[in-house]
Amino acid sequence: MTIAASSPAARLPHPILLWIAQLRAWAFLIVLVLFFETWSRSADGTSFLFNVYNIQSILVFATAPLLLALGQTFVIISAGIDLSLGFVMGLSSVIAAHASNFFTATLGLPPFVAMLAAILSGAAIALVPGLVNGLLVSRLQIPPFIGTLGMYGVARGAAYLFAAGMTVAIDNDWYSAIGNNRIFGVPVLVIITGVACLILHYMLSQTRFGQHTYALGASKPAANRAGIGIKGLTLRIYLLSAVMAGLAGAMYTGRFTAGAPQAGEPLLLDSIAAVVIGGASLFGGSGTIAGTIAGALVIAVIQYGLVFINVEPFWQFIAVGVVIIISVFADQTQRRLMGGRRVE
Repeated sequence: MTIAASSPAARLPHPILLWIAQLRAWAFLIVLVLFFETWSRSADGTSFLFNVYNIQSILVFATAPLLLALGQTFVIISAGIDLSLGFVMGLSSVIAAHASNFFTATLGLPPFVAMLAAILSGAAIALVPGLVNGLLVSRLQIPPFIGTLGMYGVARGAAYLFAAGMTVAIDNDWYSAIGNNRIFGVPVLVIITGVACLILHYMLSQTRFGQHTYALGASKPAANRAGIGIKGLTLRIYLLSAVMAGLAGAMYTGRFTAGAPQAGEPLLLDSIAAVVIGGASLFGGSGTIAGTIAGALVIAVIQYGLVFINVEPFWQFIAVGVVIIISVFADQTQRRLMGGRRVE
């Protein structure tokens, strides 16, 4: 972990304050779990935390927004944003469903091979909007908010056109098993998402690509002077973000045995919220995959926990909104405590 100071005279805050700032999402997650555990035990004597079904449900519930958030993490660290992810996920879900049916029914491929081909097809189609997003932002200098918002509409229309306005059912036992089976009690979806988290954590923290992403978000002019190929880097970041949305769409098709154009529509804001709650700054230059994981789990626990204690589901939106506001306030407070320093 490196700390870039804005001036030599800048002072570091107390180590405890720095530690709290970096781990606030995990601390808040613990507080949430303890709250729901206490509420559940006092209300009807049941346990919220020590319940295998609850844990599995929360983890599965978090997989789709977390997959979106993993790619979004790179984009936000680079001082950008990707508003197209929700319908890129929907488009990939529909294409994966059509591909599964084509490879199984038309070509007669074995179900396992058809499943792999369908997942690859869903992820591959996401490269198209990712490429366009990257070119709009890097080559044409269109603000990420506007460029990806335009792609939001394009991907949305394409998803509904390919689906003919309906869900696309699949008939592939292997594919449905990916979305609903467990290995040693752990849902396959959770295992796949966990592997993706490890890979992207390594990319962000241990590779030149990750370090350049931080540098781009911290100061674009400085990154340019350092010899970083900003245009190529930006393009790769948006391609990575889109591929993760494509994987999320392909996994959605397996989980619900159908592709749906609106699959990711309610998850876009959750993906951004997970990154922000996890400690990434919307100004760019800071954030971690571990923080994003914590942010996604915070949202999943809030949404599942409120249902578990029989609170109206509409309170979920209020609760997540409040957490986002608190997280942004905490980020601004951290920036003031750091005296202009940046934590990576």
